[in-house]
Amino acid sequence: MKTNHAIRASLAALAFGCTLLLPVAGHARGYTPQGLCGGYTRLDIGSPAGTCVALLADEAQGLRAPRRILEVAPGRYWVVDMGSWEPRRGRLLEMVLPTEGAAPRRARFSVLAEQLDRPLGLVAGPDGKIYVGESGTIWRTPIPLPGGTLQRETVIDGLPGDGTHPLKELAFGPGGRLYVNVGSDSDACRDPSSKQYPLPCPDLAGPKPRAAVYEAVLAGPDHKLQSFKPFATGLRNSVALTVLPDGPAKGTVLQGENSIDYEDVGQPPEELNRLQAGRDYGWPYCVGNRQPARGYENRHDCKATEAPLMLWPAHAAPLQMITGPADSRFAGQLLVAWRGHQPPGHRVVGYKLDARGLPSGKPIEWLAGWSPKAGVRPMGRPTGITVDRQGRLLAVEDFNRTILMLLPDTGAAPQK
Repeated sequence: MKTNHAIRASLAALAFGCTLLLPVAGHARGYTPQGLCGGYTRLDIGSPAGTCVALLADEAQGLRAPRRILEVAPGRYWVVDMGSWEPRRGRLLEMVLPTEGAAPRRARFSVLAEQLDRPLGLVAGPDGKIYVGESGTIWRTPIPLPGGTLQRETVIDGLPGDGTHPLKELAFGPGGRLYVNVGSDSDACRDPSSKQYPLPCPDLAGPKPRAAVYEAVLAGPDHKLQSFKPFATGLRNSVALTVLPDGPAKGTVLQGENSIDYEDVGQPPEELNRLQAGRDYGWPYCVGNRQPARGYENRHDCKATEAPLMLWPAHAAPLQMITGPADSRFAGQLLVAWRGHQPPGHRVVGYKLDARGLPSGKPIEWLAGWSPKAGVRPMGRPTGITVDRQGRLLAVEDFNRTILMLLPDTGAAPQK
């Protein structure tokens, strides 16, 4: 018989899986080819003038729920495919793009690792190794030669992998600092029957709180773990996490908050937070610009928490953030994948960095107009983005099981 905790964890995981609508069985994702884009299948997804969106791969290449993508060496891309919300269904894949052959071309894949436990984070470390975040552990490996095997080395273990937010996002900062998402156990510090837990919220108690971003310090010639402790708290689920690499705000940790799930359209807003050591950002007591969350009115001083750097539309669901490389058309921008099913989610946007080096202004839409259109496309579900060495934006969708690329439009006429 399951314990009460096991039942609660199972219900929470089920609820989260239903919220994100990950696929559990293979079936068509709903895209209809619209001609060619750079030798690949063109999809009808909004993009800037002079560009088009190419389909590199989908479930025909075995994709199940891709979440992250990163070019680890010239022309070699690693893809985290979470598989499903069930443990040990994830894989790490290598993708190579064809340079010749009849159009439309498709990417080729090989499997580097299997039976990963709900993997998400995928980043290059200062030691030249690639770091992978599974639900309960973070490990790294040198990049093997093509066809070679991984040399897996555990960096951090024993992380909480239960509850509603088990995924671990990773972001490197200066000085060998690695920032890690440890998401909350529940949506709003309530049990499966929606009854509020007593104050203070159990997730925030003790020396190892959840709903936090942790800071690991790696040092020495072998980049060994020196310390691992909470950096900022009151953060529901920091799967959108990045560190600004240069400019006036170099080293600034930015977090895109997936806020509490009200059913209302337009409430509460998502947040872009500038994280500072030891600061509290309000979850579960506060939402938006330090406003009381439902059920916590007059029970917590939200003015004592940190205000967001920027408010984003409710239910936009930021699932990854990166900074555009200096030698690309995305230079000087914070790029964000918004997966949310309500407007104005389902798009990839950019925010220009201002004189302070921080994102500001209105969003620049790189992939938009991604609402469902019968017989043409499903609703967009971008979960991960990267910009490769050639300055091309790539995006992955978990529910639609695709890998996409933004390319120059050479004017190929749609096929009838």
